Amino acid sequence: MKVAAGLGKGISAGFSLLARGLGSTVRAIGPRDEGLLADAGQEGFAETGDNRHEDLDVYGDARQPQRHPGHHRDGVALALLGVSAVLAGSLWSQVGGPAGALVASLVRAIVGSAANILPILLGVLAIVLLRREPNPQSRPRLVLGSALVAASVLGLWHLISGAPQTPEGRARAGGFLGSAFAGPLADGFSSWVAGAVLLLVGAFGALIISGATVRELAATAQSRLSQLPSPAVSRDREECLTVDQDVLDCAPDSGEADEFDVPFPNTEAAEDEEERIPRPRVRQRKPQAELESAAEPVAEVVPPAAAPPAVEAQGRQLELPEPAPQPGDYILPSARVLKLGEPPKKHSAANDVMIKAIDGVFQEFNVNAKVTGYTRGPTVTRYEVELGPAVKVEKITNLTRNIAYAVATDSVRLLAPIPGKSAVGIEVPNTDREMVRLGDVLASPNARQERHPLVIGLGKDIDGQFVTANLAKMPHLLVAGSTGSGKSSFVNSMLVSLLMRAKPEQVRLILVDPKMVELTPYEGVPHLITPIITEPKKAAAALAWLVEEMEQRYKDMQVNKVRHIDDFNAGVREGRIVTPLGSEREMRPYPYILAIVDELADLMMTAPRDVEEAIVRITQKARAAGIHLVLATQRPSVDVVTGLIKTNVPSRLAFATSSLTDSRVILDQPGAEKLIGMGDGLFLPMGANRPQRLQGAYISDEEIAAVVTAVKDQAEPEYHEGVTSAQSVASNAGKADAEPSGDLGPFLQAVDLVVRSQLGSTSMLQRKLRVGFAKAGRLMDMMENHGVVGPSEGSKPREVLYKPEELEELLSHLGSLPPEALD
Repeated sequence: MKVAAGLGKGISAGFSLLARGLGSTVRAIGPRDEGLLADAGQEGFAETGDNRHEDLDVYGDARQPQRHPGHHRDGVALALLGVSAVLAGSLWSQVGGPAGALVASLVRAIVGSAANILPILLGVLAIVLLRREPNPQSRPRLVLGSALVAASVLGLWHLISGAPQTPEGRARAGGFLGSAFAGPLADGFSSWVAGAVLLLVGAFGALIISGATVRELAATAQSRLSQLPSPAVSRDREECLTVDQDVLDCAPDSGEADEFDVPFPNTEAAEDEEERIPRPRVRQRKPQAELESAAEPVAEVVPPAAAPPAVEAQGRQLELPEPAPQPGDYILPSARVLKLGEPPKKHSAANDVMIKAIDGVFQEFNVNAKVTGYTRGPTVTRYEVELGPAVKVEKITNLTRNIAYAVATDSVRLLAPIPGKSAVGIEVPNTDREMVRLGDVLASPNARQERHPLVIGLGKDIDGQFVTANLAKMPHLLVAGSTGSGKSSFVNSMLVSLLMRAKPEQVRLILVDPKMVELTPYEGVPHLITPIITEPKKAAAALAWLVEEMEQRYKDMQVNKVRHIDDFNAGVREGRIVTPLGSEREMRPYPYILAIVDELADLMMTAPRDVEEAIVRITQKARAAGIHLVLATQRPSVDVVTGLIKTNVPSRLAFATSSLTDSRVILDQPGAEKLIGMGDGLFLPMGANRPQRLQGAYISDEEIAAVVTAVKDQAEPEYHEGVTSAQSVASNAGKADAEPSGDLGPFLQAVDLVVRSQLGSTSMLQRKLRVGFAKAGRLMDMMENHGVVGPSEGSKPREVLYKPEELEELLSHLGSLPPEALD
């Protein structure tokens, strides 16, 4: 026995040594993925929303000898190679001897003719195990899918072979397993029904192995088919390459134009000018293995240059259009570039201490109330307090400072009552705060269910639920908070959310960064219409350009009798909205345009009238045109966030403010002054009466750089020079800035101001035009004489008789009057 035991240990040691050497050699030859062990269990956003995994004890008990975690895998792989060799010798030849013949007959009895390919499958599986580490969480999915596919194949082979009933016939068909899978179905129904069912089972198994759904496969197939050129286009291209004809006749067809372009709302301007929003140049992506091994380079794909008019073609050398990029070339960044956070805590010892402290305050002041539960969030915990009979809620709210003293913090916030509950909420900051990662927010079911490209990740609320928001439904957002409150981190999370979810043809960006350092990492992303704007004057021009773009989009929607940009885009894609006869313009879907102003205060100090006018006009009308604004500031005073801006920006996000006054400016209610900073915020969406407390999502500089690199490697931005030009300012905001000669200038400015604000107030004219009371009163009387405003009603503002949409016609009429007609 001792000899046998020693021999067994020797064989085991020799086998482990052979496995270690051969496994290391095979892995050294094959490609090696250094990130597989670190990313084990993380399948990406499309497969699971919670990708966290426990650390596995790969070394076992401390009393056992230390082993490398790959040795067990190498042993299994070599065992499979050995079984494959035995089966090959037994099934394919007679070298297996009597034992091999017995094994061959047994295997054929079980799986039938499929036994001939079983050695190959086992050998391939062994090589895969030697070359890379399998994903532990993918293993059950792969085993189940493979079993379903094998059952389907064996059952179908049994049916094709005539459903034999003898052991010899089964060995030549699908074996015992094939008969077990297909026999009951064929006997109970028919062979055709059994075959159809087995085909569905095999297809389902293939879906499980791939990890994809039927909808995803259909979308992928549609995308691939859309890349194939039509026969007519192919023939035209062949003629252009083989027949000697005019180069202009071989220009790309309008039907093949890339959707990155934004069409001109004005047809005449579109025929004579260049594109308003040029499309990004998409680069041909290279496979990862090719990038690593520096294989043969792939030709870069650049979109075609627009066909030059015949007049411009004369006198200069013609250039052939470059190949158009395929629509499927741009791929959204991988979910793996974003880090995931730690699992949230449901309870900690600090919660028990807080409950005792709050109950102690109630006992000291003889208040019949008690903490009955709590909800722990990442930053604060809300303790639910139920009141006894005949106890007023005011008794709890009057103890706010005493509760803050008991829990040793000044950031206690009371919610009386909690919405949907008969309880008072006491929100106390956690002593052990948790970080909310943007990767977790975008992986949540809320984010995955939303398909809109303007959905962004906000963070996690006090109930532990991830919070997302659709910028298209806001439709504009005001963000404010003091230094260090988390405002800049929110802006970064919003931009990364857009880059992760939206393609350049879906969303275009205008970034205004007066600080010159906050948005620098996003320079050069293909979603930009213009380079990042750092000068306040150019920012005012960009806002004025947005006004012009909005008006032109409305003209297009008016002509085609649609009310929203989504309806217009749907009509273009379905072919219901086409280019008018005689026009050379191409109808393409409009992208959403999002303008982000990182510091509104700097713009309001430099050009307050221009900026306020443009913001008000955009926020009043731009929702249906697909243009949205995000205004951020760290100084939410009344001279920065004016009444007109607040009225037209319905959604608010307040981080920690320095005073109660600032909180009232942002939210029109207190609360932001009690926030604790570092991403702790109050979100008040449009239509909500009570703000929602949440912890903003955090994203590191390394993650930002990875996402930006992923999008910049695929496409290059094409900037529109007219966004920041002085001509845009003159076309929109010039009415307020220009100073016409004579007495007509101040009068037209007063008319413009009164009609736009719909406020006929003399004091308002004094403030805005910087004139005295007598001058303002005279201007108001002149407007009454010309029918712009109604008669005086004492201390009340006068009624404005014109609407903002009638302003242009009114100014044109009054501007044509001689100066003496104003007296």
